[in-house]
Parts: sequence; structure tokens; C-alpha cells
Amino acid sequence: MADEIVDAIVDGEAVFLQADDKEFLSIYTEADDPAKGVAIILHGRGFHPDWQDVINPLRVGLAEAGWNTLSVQMPVLEKQAKYYDYLPLFPKAIPRIEAAIAYAREQIKDAGIDNKVVLIAHSCGAHMAMTWADVDSFEAIDAYVGIGMGATDYKQPMKQPFPLAKVKVPVLDVYAANDYPAVRKMAAARWQSIEQAGNSKSDQVIIPDADHYYSDRGDALTSVISEWLDTL
Repeated sequence: MADEIVDAIVDGEAVFLQADDKEFLSIYTEADDPAKGVAIILHGRGFHPDWQDVINPLRVGLAEAGWNTLSVQMPVLEKQAKYYDYLPLFPKAIPRIEAAIAYAREQIKDAGIDNKVVLIAHSCGAHMAMTWADVDSFEAIDAYVGIGMGATDYKQPMKQPFPLAKVKVPVLDVYAANDYPAVRKMAAARWQSIEQAGNSKSDQVIIPDADHYYSDRGDALTSVISEWLDTL
């Protein structure tokens, strides 16, 4: 799969990072100088770092908006796998997130770009990011963007709530007007937790006329995130 993705890359270049003594694919896309920082992007369940919905529009669009982007291949299972199948896989994402943050910091040091590192995660990627938040410190990044947070499957409710109340960096909670019912139903509780963390720059935004995968709405999603990042 990595070979096929690399062959199809138009914008950016393939970067192979290390986690648990294994290589995994990421795509690094540079903005025009001076860059505003590095945005690390985590895809959703069963997809990849150049997925045409959500991920490619974000990694390319944010680069056009002034952010170097690092889109990361997360652990995946077969297409039929459900939320509960992925639960044992969430901790395996932690070393990949840490490797991505370390790489982003290296780029900042070497290139002299702005020192902000932000983490952006969609759907299952948000579950993985929140698992990392439970065991590590969000002080390693400067902001977090969760897209479609809380997506699960029928009769498979979340095992535990997201630890958003302890995330002290600015948080942007983005979800679609036509998102999955669980994502929309949990929006008020997510925002209450975000408010408990007490960061005045945090926000929650609904993207109109969009579904969970932002089909044909990638530009609108990118615009909302870019505008919010500019307020940091």
C-alpha cells in the first residue's frame, strides 16, 4: 500500500519514520517560506496519508495557507474492522504520534520556521490522538484539532470519554452538519470538557452541508481550520 501511495504523490514527498523498530510512511509537504509551523495530520479508519477526502485537501490546502504538513500513516486493519476491533490498536499509534512530533520539531530546528507544532486528527485518528493524550503530555504540541470526534459503530459505544478536560493547549472541535449521530450527539459533552480545560482560544465549529468524510467539502474544512490556526 505504501508503494502505491508513494507512486501517486503529487504534492509533497514521502518520509519514512521509525516506531517500534518499524518504518511507516508519512508525507511531508512544505509551505512557502516563512512557514507558520508544522501541522501533523492523522487519517481515519482504514485510510492512508494521502486519502482523497479530508486528508489530501488538508495536507495540501494547509501548505498553501502557510503550514508545513506531515501526514502520517496510522495503524490500520482490514476494511471490515469495526470500532471495537480497533481498540487494541489505539496504543500502537502512540509511538507513531511521538515519532511524528519529533520529526516536526527537527524540521523546525533545521529550517528556522515558526516553532508551532499542531496535531490534527480525523475520526479514528482522533481516538488514537486521545489515547496518546491519556498517557503523554499535550505540552509536546501547541494546539489540537479534532475532526468528527467520537465516531464509532452501531451498538459499539465509546469505552471511555475523551480526556479533553485535561488538554490545556487550544482545541478546535470540528464536526459536520450531517456527521454520524454519535459525533453530533456528543458535541455538547465534548465542548463542556473543552471548556473545563480553560483555554480561551478553544472553539467548536460545525461545517454546513458536509458529511463525516467531507465529500466535496475538503476546501471548506481546510478553510475553517486554517482560519482558527491563524488565531493562535
